[in-house]
Amino acid sequence: MPASAGIGLRAPHVSRILREHPRVPWFEMHSENLFATGGSLHDAMVRIRADYPLSLHGVGLSLGSVDALDTAHLWRLAALVARYQPGLVSEHLCWGAVGGRHSNDLLPLPFTEEAVSLLVSRIGQVQDALRRELLVENISTYLRFQEGDYTEWDFVAEVVRRSGCGLLCDVNNIYVNSVNHDFDPSMYLRALPREAVREIHLAGYTRKEGLPVPLLIDTHSRPVDEAVWALYGAAVARFGPVPTLIEWDQDIPELEVLLAEAARAQEVLDARRACAA
Repeated sequence: MPASAGIGLRAPHVSRILREHPRVPWFEMHSENLFATGGSLHDAMVRIRADYPLSLHGVGLSLGSVDALDTAHLWRLAALVARYQPGLVSEHLCWGAVGGRHSNDLLPLPFTEEAVSLLVSRIGQVQDALRRELLVENISTYLRFQEGDYTEWDFVAEVVRRSGCGLLCDVNNIYVNSVNHDFDPSMYLRALPREAVREIHLAGYTRKEGLPVPLLIDTHSRPVDEAVWALYGAAVARFGPVPTLIEWDQDIPELEVLLAEAARAQEVLDARRACAA
């Protein structure tokens, strides 16, 4: 994968991308949107994949659930990876299903040794099935468990260290959590293993008003906030230029808006390369 700024591939833009072939370094697609074996979306993806690098980003594997891994889900993901040979494959450090019931959100885990051991085991199962490295992403949260053995950042770092997986560092999620849970986001960046960071995500959040405490919601529905851009600069300074994605999943704007956001991220990456040179 190029260490450049890509964008999420969303349905409203597919026909235009096929028609105009815009200058985008790479695209990311949600894995589950391609679980059907045929159809017009796969027809389009075959053409797009021929011209662009691709990353697959999953939201439904529920790595942190106490249920056994969904083997049918994992089989579909493995078949998809074999079909499109993406440069990166990622999932979330969370749970979202238990007892056959699925949540519409990515739910938080307790930062305990038990949760670390569970995740390490399940990440190993996924990497064995895919026969490649899996990236795991830190999630945004709006509540957390009172008891725990780790801070959030040490929890993420320990899972990555013990599982041998890669890390998708979502800078927006770090900032959202720093406001929601009152911590210094720079501590989070310093705790993450530099050599494990393979990708960075950027997105826009929504601030809830009229509450007694600050609350940010990771809506992916607006431009990246200036505070997140500043934290992204610190992340690139620490981790170096890595593939960076602009996420926008609700109230999806015209393609030009996403390209402008990606261009700004690209400026940060290029500036880091210039400093290194």
